[in-house]
Amino acid sequence: MSNELKEFLAQQPDIEAVQLYITDSSGVARGKTASVGELERLYLHGRPVAGSILGLDITGTDVDETGLVWDTGDADLICRPVAGTLARAPWLSRPTAQVMLSMYTLNSEPAPADPRHVLARTISRLQGRGLRPVLAVELEFYVLQETDASPAGAIARDPGHIEAYSLARLEELAPVFDEVYVAARAQGIPAETLMSEYAPGQFEITLAHRDDAMRAVDEAVMLKRLLRGVAARHDLLVTFMAKPYADLAGSGMHVHVSLAGGNGQNLFASDDPSGTPLLRHAIGGLKATIAESLLVFAPNGSSYRRFRSQSYAPTAASWGVNNRSVSLRVPVGPPDSRHIEHRIAGADANPYLVAATVLAGLERGIDRKLDPGPPVTGNGYRQNSGPRELPQTWHEAIDRAAASEFLRGTLGEGFLKVFLAIKRQECDRFSAQVTELDRAWYLRS
Repeated sequence: MSNELKEFLAQQPDIEAVQLYITDSSGVARGKTASVGELERLYLHGRPVAGSILGLDITGTDVDETGLVWDTGDADLICRPVAGTLARAPWLSRPTAQVMLSMYTLNSEPAPADPRHVLARTISRLQGRGLRPVLAVELEFYVLQETDASPAGAIARDPGHIEAYSLARLEELAPVFDEVYVAARAQGIPAETLMSEYAPGQFEITLAHRDDAMRAVDEAVMLKRLLRGVAARHDLLVTFMAKPYADLAGSGMHVHVSLAGGNGQNLFASDDPSGTPLLRHAIGGLKATIAESLLVFAPNGSSYRRFRSQSYAPTAASWGVNNRSVSLRVPVGPPDSRHIEHRIAGADANPYLVAATVLAGLERGIDRKLDPGPPVTGNGYRQNSGPRELPQTWHEAIDRAAASEFLRGTLGEGFLKVFLAIKRQECDRFSAQVTELDRAWYLRS
């Protein structure tokens, strides 16, 4: 029996069941509930799981073009527990634990379709160069009434009232968020600042910076499950949909990143608010790769509705210092805190893929010593009023991703094939739907 498992069972003797889950390419947690007695075998030998679990679209439908379904005879691969993720799930009434899984081939090679392995490769490559990524994630989300997910049903005193930085909102939902923080402590998740965001019923939680980038992203994935689980205990719904309402703010996932050297010093640290030459090269790489990577940052049909002028969602590949109208922001702070806030991704994006793509973009900029140009000052939306360089639609983003040698190298040929197949099927199905708006506009005209 592994030490992690032995210590956990000694500390949590009442546990009866365990949720086993893996994150697919769309960021959906998929898995099963097992008895606690099955944990020892899981830690010793792994667990056979259908490889096609990583070839499902967002609705859970098979995507045969991934090559993971009938081309393999829907064969099993082996899932193994991720160290450090075995923890109690306190929001469940039955004493239950959870553990994150990662998938491997029968020859113990990383399964190409597992997004966690994509990030692991990127981190390993940077560490091989003596660069240690330091990372933190901010998540925005809406809290809604489970029975009424319309804006009028949002948790707010007045759905038409802006709730930005409202302490009253936090106090009214204190019973929910108190449980969130208790559960986060139980799972070792460093949940920090909580704030009421711009729209009614919208909130943000920040996680602590970690010099273990993989752990930082694992914690973001765990926090998403935790928030949904705690909310459900109160008959509430937490959604990470990028743009749930046309007339309200969208939800983003901001990634804060810097690079540390061998002795732990921040290589972006500088008295100059715009950072070191290394930081500016990193920004140059991120700017140069945003457009072809947008499918990673905005993976769903509704994701593209979030990008609107003066919406706090960026609309161009731009950078600035202490400026929230750009996509790549260098926050103010002491010299040793200098870092980049990557603001493009929606809350609906897969955190593993976002982090991998951000880190690979940094690496490219540093390798090629790319110049990001001058920082944007003032209203970046107004300065970006000309032709937009980012893909405007889901279809266009898929085409740009398919042609991207950068994404092919970052995600891997095998993963990119799976990801594109899934997004093409989703896009086709989504576009084929006839909506109420279609009928309202065209039925009688």
